[in-house]
Amino acid sequence: MILEINPDHPEPRKIRRAVDALEAGEIIAYPTDTVYGLGCDLFNKKAVERLYQLKGMQRDQKLAFVCADISDAAKYAVMHDQVFRTIKRHLPGPYVFILEATREVPKIVHLPRKTIGVRIPNHAVPLALVRELGRPIISSSAARHGAEGSPDPHEIDIEFPGLALVLDAGPGGTAPTSVVDLTGSVPVVVREGAGDVSAFVD
Repeated sequence: MILEINPDHPEPRKIRRAVDALEAGEIIAYPTDTVYGLGCDLFNKKAVERLYQLKGMQRDQKLAFVCADISDAAKYAVMHDQVFRTIKRHLPGPYVFILEATREVPKIVHLPRKTIGVRIPNHAVPLALVRELGRPIISSSAARHGAEGSPDPHEIDIEFPGLALVLDAGPGGTAPTSVVDLTGSVPVVVREGAGDVSAFVD
């Protein structure tokens, strides 16, 4: 089901409807500052397993956490001073930062390494979703594993018939997030995408 939503000022009633679906263990699609994402409740194990199945992903592949802000992310990721300064400079924005997981993170989403990907999009819709839900959304791009995703929410709705809801905020982007691993002594660019990675490269 497609539900049109204002990308800049998302209607609270529509956000609540999407959060009701998340709380019921459903998977939804929603816009971000890069590509459309698929997401579910972090603490619903069955929903997380369904998201892996829907995407055709192996269980050792990472899913990102969409957080409302850095203080929200700090509950689930270890924030050393250097890490905090780095992500404060770049978030909200088109990045996923791989960080060490805290004990708050369910095991299903950090195996086999105790790390997580933190995502704070520069987009009003996903930020409204996680604030209303009160905890992060587990997220991945709205594309089959290894394939390029569509920027068209109607095509996403057809591609993933198991979705409870597609929040349509108009055409999405085509470049995914840049992924940077901050768990070592120096940053490692895992994927170069929409975010400028020049600060992380010698």
